[in-house]
Amino acid sequence: MKYDMYYELLEQPRSLKDTLNAEKSHMSEISSEISEVDRLYLVGCGSSLSTCYSARDAINMVHDTPVDVFTGYEFLYHKKIDNKNAGLIVTSQSGETADTLAALRRANEMGIKTVSITNEEESSMMKEAASSILTRCGRENAILGTKTYVTQLMCLYQIIFQAFDTLESPEVLKQLKDLPDITENLIKSTEAENKDIAQKFAHEDIFYCMGAGPNYGLAYKLAMTMFMEGALKHACPLYSAEFRHGLIERVEKNVPTIFLDAGYPGDELTEKAIEFCDNIGANNLIFRMKDYADVNFLLSPFVLVVPLEWFVYYMAHFNGEDPGSTRHIGKVRY
Repeated sequence: MKYDMYYELLEQPRSLKDTLNAEKSHMSEISSEISEVDRLYLVGCGSSLSTCYSARDAINMVHDTPVDVFTGYEFLYHKKIDNKNAGLIVTSQSGETADTLAALRRANEMGIKTVSITNEEESSMMKEAASSILTRCGRENAILGTKTYVTQLMCLYQIIFQAFDTLESPEVLKQLKDLPDITENLIKSTEAENKDIAQKFAHEDIFYCMGAGPNYGLAYKLAMTMFMEGALKHACPLYSAEFRHGLIERVEKNVPTIFLDAGYPGDELTEKAIEFCDNIGANNLIFRMKDYADVNFLLSPFVLVVPLEWFVYYMAHFNGEDPGSTRHIGKVRY
């Protein structure tokens, strides 16, 4: 049996290509405006929050314009939002996420330049943001953002790395064009291996997910939405540098710990955590970007998400669960 997530996972390359073709010139215009701001806010919830984390950590590694991430209500209730020459990008699959929409409305009231990235053309965020990007993904039924996740993340990278001139920007922007082909190859080449790994780990009930830099955003998505919403497993995301501040006391023999590695400066601590877990016999799962694609390391979340999608998809399957359904989450669906 194949679930909705299976087909939507396969649609990621087309969604990336269609979105880039349709919105590239518009994103360039937005980048020109964003390049003039003194501070940029990124706001989202769930998988959309994870794309904000990855984009923030990627640009903060190579550029000094302050970029801050908030969930919707944190931005709404924060008392010290700087609205002087500031920009805000909200991200939402539905364009109706209540928390994020409230943040957008506050930013509009404060005179902040606002941009929305969403998959729904008639949504409130498309209509109320000063500028709006529509991801061309078609309907997404599965709760786990697959095609909407990668296209949303691609839009954030395209806008931000074009807005802020860095030494990495030319290569990142060039390789974003190659993402549809890279993603298609990964979909074909990583399914079988991760199906086998999923069967091995299907009986486990708790996972720790760790990454440095932009891979923390992916670790957050993996734990908070992919495992807990899709596979119905307990999971906890951590920055690699936080391993020794708590998890080191709880990780034990046979406990599954997932490491995302791209060779970031912070991955020096990822390697130390891996070594520690090896020594005590933890059940390590290591996903290294270099094993899957030869691209700029800032693009690691785009690469590693595909094998992780297959892993979580088949883990749910082997436990008799539909990775696209939910028990309690009442999201807006169109």
